Amino acid sequence: MSHHILIIEDDRRIATWIKVYFERAGFSAQIAYDGQAGLAAARNTAPDLIILDLMLPRLGGIEVCKTLRRESDIPIIMLTAKEAHSDRIMGLDSGADDYIVKPFNPDEVVARAKAVLRRVNSEVQQELTRGPISLNTSTSSVTINERSVALSQTQFALLATFMRHPNQVLSRDQLIAMALDNEFDGFDRAIDNHILRLRKQLANEGHQPIQTVYGAGYRFVAEDE
Repeated sequence: MSHHILIIEDDRRIATWIKVYFERAGFSAQIAYDGQAGLAAARNTAPDLIILDLMLPRLGGIEVCKTLRRESDIPIIMLTAKEAHSDRIMGLDSGADDYIVKPFNPDEVVARAKAVLRRVNSEVQQELTRGPISLNTSTSSVTINERSVALSQTQFALLATFMRHPNQVLSRDQLIAMALDNEFDGFDRAIDNHILRLRKQLANEGHQPIQTVYGAGYRFVAEDE
């Protein structure tokens, strides 16, 4: 499955240029032309990596980056025409994984994106903790308040995806693609049955971390969020 790239850039020429180069390299890519549209697209499509311009209309790149970083671990490469050292520091401090100054060679952007994705993939957390729930991908184990919880392989994959994207609404199609690598033989609605059983396993003293967002999908909210 190819990686999906979200490009948030208000200069349509540059955005299209970057998109073409990513698609030539085998990625799928989409464009958002302002900060608010980019933030919405990131939440709706859960891209594998974001190319984010610093200077954006409606919502600046720094605010977009900070907001996304509070919600997920999606890698972000920031683009800017500014060369000041303080701007680079600001971008990295806001949560960006890399920083490229305009003008740039689009081949370099693709190469840097590949490097970030390789690094992120090699650093995927083996242990995730959200509120009282802890998940270990190396041992395929889950505990709630240190009490062991038995999950099926599908339930475990779904929970890991939810925990890596807290507070983000994920549709059925996104869950199938992200948790099950599109290798799911049932209908979209069949995923509901897996989530129903997962919710029963995760219920903890009246708290249910997996919320149904009617007409949109599901959202994972831990007690410490």
